[in-house]
Amino acid sequence: MNKQKWIILAAALGLMGVAAGLLTMLRTNQKLGRPAVRTSPIPGSDRLQVELPARVLDYTSQVLEPDQLTTNTLPKDTSFGRRVYTAPGMPQIDLSVVLMGSDRTSIHKTEYCLEGQGWRINRQLSEETSVHLDRPRPYDLPVMKFIASHDATDRFPALQGVYVCWFVADNDEYTPRHWQRMWWLARDLFRTGVLQRWALVSYFSVCGPGQEQATFERMKQFIAASVPEFQLVPRGDNPALAARP
Repeated sequence: MNKQKWIILAAALGLMGVAAGLLTMLRTNQKLGRPAVRTSPIPGSDRLQVELPARVLDYTSQVLEPDQLTTNTLPKDTSFGRRVYTAPGMPQIDLSVVLMGSDRTSIHKTEYCLEGQGWRINRQLSEETSVHLDRPRPYDLPVMKFIASHDATDRFPALQGVYVCWFVADNDEYTPRHWQRMWWLARDLFRTGVLQRWALVSYFSVCGPGQEQATFERMKQFIAASVPEFQLVPRGDNPALAARP
């Protein structure tokens, strides 16, 4: 090995050592941020209960507990909140929140859960959009809207699904983009030593083919009414930070 290769190898090893040292220092000194959703403690558990509203508009709800596969797969301090909402003559709406703890692997790309349940996402119809909210102040919440389809089975006809989601953390951070969330998490940890406790908020409703837009419009009304009941950001007159670097 010539001198130039030795220099490159030494430099690479040095950078790896510096990076490892920085990561160790950050892990040792990091503090866990506050949840950006309402929670309550669960006695004897590392998890928190995410508190979702029992009633929204004309919808009543039922609590759905996370299944054993989910709780066994995700980190032990991952927290959950899930309710299914029903109203006379209306398709049900499933509201779910997954809140990370000290391990960022609690949350992953939103598409994985949907596709893991047998739904196929239509990329051409899916898009980043927004939902207007009036509380706690008027603002547009950026969201990702996925349109998905499920083949007919012996029990059910072919179905369409509308899945709306975003990520939210303390300090008025919210975004529909997975990569943006990961960048902000790393940036905040490096700048402040705080591991932001991100949450994935998602709404899902099933409809027939051709009813996707009408279902989304109904879901927007539901989102506007329900989000201020459990999401703690934005606060006051603090401007939305979703577009910040």
